[in-house]
Amino acid sequence: MDWAEKYRPRHLREMIGNREALRQMSDWAARWTTDSPPLILYGKPGIGKTSSAWALANDMNWEVVELNASDQRTKAVIERVAGGSASTGSLTGALRKLVILDEADNIQGTADRGGARAIVDVIRQARQPLILIANDLYGVDSAIRNLCTKVQFKALPAKSLVPRLKEICTLEERTCSIQAINDIAEQAGGDVRSAVTMLYASAIGKDTVGEDDVSISAKDSRASIFDLVAATLGYRQVPSLLDMSMSVDETPDTILQWLEGNLGVSPDRKKTAKAYAALSRADIYLGYTFRNQYYTLWRYATSVMLFGVHDVMKGRPSGYAKIMPPSRWRQMSGAKKQKNLRERLLTDLGTSMHMSSSSVRSLYFCPVSLLARESPEKFARKYSLDPESLDILINDPVTAKSIVKSIEDERKQIEKELKKRQKEEETKAKKARASKKEKKPEAQEAASIESLTAGDRAEPVKEVETKDPAEKDKKSSQSTLFSF
Repeated sequence: MDWAEKYRPRHLREMIGNREALRQMSDWAARWTTDSPPLILYGKPGIGKTSSAWALANDMNWEVVELNASDQRTKAVIERVAGGSASTGSLTGALRKLVILDEADNIQGTADRGGARAIVDVIRQARQPLILIANDLYGVDSAIRNLCTKVQFKALPAKSLVPRLKEICTLEERTCSIQAINDIAEQAGGDVRSAVTMLYASAIGKDTVGEDDVSISAKDSRASIFDLVAATLGYRQVPSLLDMSMSVDETPDTILQWLEGNLGVSPDRKKTAKAYAALSRADIYLGYTFRNQYYTLWRYATSVMLFGVHDVMKGRPSGYAKIMPPSRWRQMSGAKKQKNLRERLLTDLGTSMHMSSSSVRSLYFCPVSLLARESPEKFARKYSLDPESLDILINDPVTAKSIVKSIEDERKQIEKELKKRQKEEETKAKKARASKKEKKPEAQEAASIESLTAGDRAEPVKEVETKDPAEKDKKSSQSTLFSF
């Protein structure tokens, strides 16, 4: 059995590091009510986000329902699985069900159409605890992110991993040198899962693990695009930019867009112009690559963009660099979001008006917009519109947001009153049952007393003379004149 799974923490007290995050999770679970917002755990892979969620469920005696990146994240699937689990109770006797939605920052593409909106609906209607897990907090849709309490998990220092690795070696009865354990902890880069996996790979078929064994099974470390951009712009010193680019899971054309999007942070315009010239030359190679399908040119494009930009930008002091995704992506994402909102609104209107969305767009969208501006609250209630959809109709984001908020507050108030009324009815029913139980013995006692009193008043019953059966048998067996 893989050691990473075998020694996965079962309780929060067994987790390594991130004590503040674990405390937040524990407090949230202890005080959880149906009005509590869900948690979103974010941080780099392998630092214990999913394990801590399972450990929390185990500590609280909660059943777990998990969706991960391998699931088809369509709207229907999320509403059926996560939505049903979040609004219904458990059949196994557990007090509650914890719904874990892993890789919440991976809800995108055609397989996940409507997924983000479905999660928003699940969050608003959930009656069970809900935890979302993401590697990149800002990869999560903002509508989801704003409804959650954010809990950050940080990479663990190497010295925090060493005791855990020593403990595993002791439990597995393996002898590991101190240098080997330190090397594994350093190479893991704060990733607990990778550290345990590396130790397992090094110890297969061996009773003793030395430094040479670790170097053979060294971690296939992957750098992030943020690390590569920071190193190229001169914020970090690395042995080889090309080696780092090979470990980044991005294509050269994507790397070029990241570099282009972050060159504007340089205050020196001459250097910025030279850097853009290097990117322009690299883009020529990329054009040849895509036109001729000759991907060998990728290496030249990568070399030109990395070394060209780095040669211009080098010499700046190392430190923190605010690396952001290309602004073009954000603009495209906003345009795509608006298009999706518009299409969804047209579909809803077409369904209500019994016509196609294209007919609504070409013939009725303007009249409907005029009607919506006259009575926006009515439209928001009838079609269950969110602020963005209502804004498309009335072209007033402030009014749209306030109207939807008032409707949402009214809905919550009605739910509170219904819950209060339900509790009052349950309390009355309990009191009625208790009162009924108290009255039942009194009624039985009164009935028995009455029966005894009635028995005393009744006339004495005459005794009927009964004959002994033995005497009767004796008499029947007496001799007669005809007996011989």
